[in-house]
Amino acid sequence: MPINPEEFPSVQEFGPDFKWGVSVAAYQIEGAHNADGKGPSIWDVFTNKKGKVLNGDHGNIACDFYHRYAEDISLIKKLHIPNFRFSISWSRILPKGTGEVNQAGIDYYHQLIDECLANGITPWITLYHWDLPQELEKQGGWTNRKVITWFEEFTKLCITTFGDKVNHWIVMNEPVVFTGAGYFLGLHAPGRRGMKNFLPAIHHATMAIAASARIIRQIKPNANIGTTFSCSYLEPYRNLERDRKAVARVNALLNRLYIEPLLGLGYPVKELPVLKGLQKYILAGDLEQLTFDFDFIGIQNYTREIIKNSWLTPYIGASLVKAEKRKVPITSMKWEVYPEAIYQMIKQFNAYPQIKKLLITENGAAFPDVKKDGHIHDTERLQYLQDNIKQVLRAKKEGFNVEGYFVWTLTDNFEWAEGYHPRFGLIHIDFDTQERTIKDSGWWLSKFLKGLG
Repeated sequence: MPINPEEFPSVQEFGPDFKWGVSVAAYQIEGAHNADGKGPSIWDVFTNKKGKVLNGDHGNIACDFYHRYAEDISLIKKLHIPNFRFSISWSRILPKGTGEVNQAGIDYYHQLIDECLANGITPWITLYHWDLPQELEKQGGWTNRKVITWFEEFTKLCITTFGDKVNHWIVMNEPVVFTGAGYFLGLHAPGRRGMKNFLPAIHHATMAIAASARIIRQIKPNANIGTTFSCSYLEPYRNLERDRKAVARVNALLNRLYIEPLLGLGYPVKELPVLKGLQKYILAGDLEQLTFDFDFIGIQNYTREIIKNSWLTPYIGASLVKAEKRKVPITSMKWEVYPEAIYQMIKQFNAYPQIKKLLITENGAAFPDVKKDGHIHDTERLQYLQDNIKQVLRAKKEGFNVEGYFVWTLTDNFEWAEGYHPRFGLIHIDFDTQERTIKDSGWWLSKFLKGLG
């Protein structure tokens, strides 16, 4: 059963400056994929390829947030959520990625920002949440070093256009996921595979993060600038040296690969020798250009992974022991429900003295929701959120740096290669009618946050 609300910690225990919010991403919710001059993104193209997305789903309509943003923002207000993190679709404002600006796209984001502000909701903008313009992918996408300049142009347009209204900026979302799944495994857009694509994408994405952050700082010196990283709490399958070494290799890939060069620590080549291949793409002066002094770092954690040594797995010599084989509680994504993971990741990232402020910029869970008599009693999600929030408070009370918590996500949405099957939302969406229904987890969060006054 969910924790009794009377027994649950009060929102005041987190302190008056703690940031509570909800996160979304443009391609997953906006729809209107070719409306009002928007150019195609790599996800628009990828979802039209047979067999790439579960059930042949795509984001052409998604949650129709493009047309329904006012309704959804009114729901955020109703739930007493003070901060809203959303991303800007690059090809909606620059249809070809560079060059000609689409004024209709600019107008849309102005209206969205104004709607937030009119409702007392603080906007947090993510510049890049995986939807690269297709025109840039045709030129090599993240494997082409020119992407750094393209991203600088996009950043400059966003900051000069929206910077007077928006103070909180997140440069990039989970680079290890979009480069790993998109340029190494081929599971996400643009569907490329192999180390020859992955290595240049790693370096160019990292360079682009630092370059973009410098532009924001230059144009808007007082902006609150951060970037976000996915992370997984890792444990060895057996108490064996070879499994512990496998954990160290996977940790270098999943949790250290992007954050460390940005903090001035370089790439974790020692633990992951395959990264020596990056040398081919690192030019003179790059390592100095990689470092940026961020105002905050966002981490996004959902689960724990159990790792064992595997000589058969190329490059990394490790494999995951799947949660469903371990007879543990799992979500619709087949991820283990393990709330302590978020505490452990806060602890792990606190080991970097360079991080000024740490925020949880995504945390949530997908479970099958059943609508009964107009209600959705999503007991498992409610329990998950309560247990994770308690772990965040545990870390905070132990003196660890953690200054915010954003739920993933506001509404059920297009969950990338998994399509519409996994439902992560605080709000249920009937994708046939676009009807919104607040779930029990959303109502509970509303009551909890009401204590903010």
